[in-house]
Amino acid sequence: MIRTIVRDPLLLQMKARKASSNDIALACDMADTLDANRENCAGIAANMVGENVAIICVMIGSVCTLFFNPEITEKKEPYDAMEGCLSLDGLRKAKRYQKITLRFQDMYMQWHTMTYNGFTAEVIQHECDHLQGILI
Repeated sequence: MIRTIVRDPLLLQMKARKASSNDIALACDMADTLDANRENCAGIAANMVGENVAIICVMIGSVCTLFFNPEITEKKEPYDAMEGCLSLDGLRKAKRYQKITLRFQDMYMQWHTMTYNGFTAEVIQHECDHLQGILI
């Protein structure tokens, strides 16, 4: 189900609670919502669809990839980025890292650790900020 994008900064600044297997339907809705908005964004966090849960969905290639309880454990090669957000108007400067290591759970609540770089790493960092209530 495609959900409405939240644009209220007060709601977006709330920290997310830990995700569980009870949040799989929400995650599926997030994938549908990102797919419907793929021309305008490359990732969404659960609070962007009105749920303060630690789930992000990121386009990796042409696939909507879900991450439950993501934690960035390593950051390398800082740079300044100009980013937009589906929930906010305009572009804003953000400090990002070219290469990150991410620890996360999948939909079966199994833990994984992966390394991402480039644009995918930037999107993951943006969405993980959302989970902490940080807006660009």
